[in-house]
Amino acid sequence: MDYLQNARETLATEQQALTKLSQNLDRTFDTVIDLILNCQGRVAISGVGKSGLIGKKIVASLASTGTPSFFLHPTEAFHGDLGMLKPCDIVILISYSGESDEVNKLIPSLKNFGNKIIALTSNPHSTLGKHADFILDITVEREACPNNLAPTTSALVTLALGDALTVALIHARDFKPIDFAKFHPGGSLGRRLLCRVKDQMQTRLPVVAPNLSFTDCLTVMNEGRMGVALVMENGSLKGIITDGDIRRALTQNGANTLSKTAQELMTHHPKTINQNEFISAAEAFMKEHKIHSLVVVNDEQQVVGLVEFSS
Repeated sequence: MDYLQNARETLATEQQALTKLSQNLDRTFDTVIDLILNCQGRVAISGVGKSGLIGKKIVASLASTGTPSFFLHPTEAFHGDLGMLKPCDIVILISYSGESDEVNKLIPSLKNFGNKIIALTSNPHSTLGKHADFILDITVEREACPNNLAPTTSALVTLALGDALTVALIHARDFKPIDFAKFHPGGSLGRRLLCRVKDQMQTRLPVVAPNLSFTDCLTVMNEGRMGVALVMENGSLKGIITDGDIRRALTQNGANTLSKTAQELMTHHPKTINQNEFISAAEAFMKEHKIHSLVVVNDEQQVVGLVEFSS
């Protein structure tokens, strides 16, 4: 059996289904986006089986991008979880056939509460389709499963439609990276966008005097383990010596470099950044100027630290 060919056929089937999904979308999608944007409550999503798993992923995407959302398990809903709903909440019910008994049992309660219902289904004439306020079509020609049974293509299409809703709402809300970071403070993005330079800077500084010898400068740089030395005099920053400065001096002067002092080796007027700037701003600045270490100063322009950037 040619498994590689099987894989390519599966992906081709799913690719075609995504193309059809895009072509079949109509202005109902815009209406749904407006409905969610104007919602004073949250978006509840419900489904069973694979539809439930996809629903949980859509909830996670919406919640992390500024749309308050939660997953409502249809079975648990009948044992108290309906109390999680408020009339102002919007409910998205996912059922490819539109005849999932567990999902459809929710409809009378939702109607009674006054919740708007958005159906993700392939059958507008199904029980779910007939009772939904809005329908988003997730029809596929066939599943990638050779038996046309296991939810494969239909699951992908449903997930993709959830992504389309999420991204449209990101645009509508003008949701920025800094907003995203607020919901992901534990990740690298959160660290870069929420942490300030003073939270990440090194405060044990490799400091040398202007008249220090080349050899002693190297010793200080090695001990500092940052590949730099700050040339300071009377508490004032005079310059910075980097590994690059050392290499250039050796290339240009050879053995004569050994007689140089820190003042002769240093780069004058080194780049600095305020300690209250965000880490993301520091990294962007260092990338722009092609430097890996940046001197940190306070509001009085006094040196208070060093921050490094690994590209």
